[in-house]
Amino acid sequence: MTTLFISDLHLDSSRPAITELFGQFVRREGKSADALYVLGDLFEAWVGDDDPSEVGAYVASALREVADGGVPVYFIRGNRDFLVGQDYAAHAGFRILSDPAVVVLYGKPTLLLHGDLLCTDDVAYQAFRTQTRNPDWQAQFLSQPLQARLAFAAQARAASRAHQAKLREGGNDVRFETVTDVTPATVEATFARFGIDTMIHGHTHRPAVHTLRLGERECTRIVLGDWYEQGSVLRVDADGYRLESLQA
Repeated sequence: MTTLFISDLHLDSSRPAITELFGQFVRREGKSADALYVLGDLFEAWVGDDDPSEVGAYVASALREVADGGVPVYFIRGNRDFLVGQDYAAHAGFRILSDPAVVVLYGKPTLLLHGDLLCTDDVAYQAFRTQTRNPDWQAQFLSQPLQARLAFAAQARAASRAHQAKLREGGNDVRFETVTDVTPATVEATFARFGIDTMIHGHTHRPAVHTLRLGERECTRIVLGDWYEQGSVLRVDADGYRLESLQA
């Protein structure tokens, strides 16, 4: 049996092929897994559980089939869908985990995150994250009409693109890559804080397996890929792990 990890699907009505790939994947592999974990940014944007989007309904139906088949489904909120709430979770049949969260995979404690908490060099984003995770801010935001919230989400995406473009000004790709990737010192501090040797996260869209030594410990950081052009899945079982792509 295998435990499945995915993240950064950014599902949206503008990319129906990827939404269909997600549905095929969870119905084909999810139903026979030990568990399915979605580590954030399942959606391109989420402005509240009252959003009647067809994509949201499709995803809930697919995940509910997995959960109803006896496979536990877990979700960690990302920077695009941090407003996914308990109403949608109940509808889709998944449990929302804290970020970060510690789970035991085949006897091995493992730290799970969306990944944005590790990108501390991006000071502007971290300030935005702090603001939008505030319960008072969220309550005020969710009290607004749906159309106003959708407009805010569109503006936030535009601001994100502008922020990234500014980081690339003058062809400064090195600065962009540094700021938008994890901060090594923060990764080391996170490993030390939890005393765990394995970490799995998404967010950076840079699928890879990294190893680092902290004192006497060798630590492994597995980064999930995004689903913009193809799928990405991490399969973990008692024998180890495989980070693979899924073709659309």
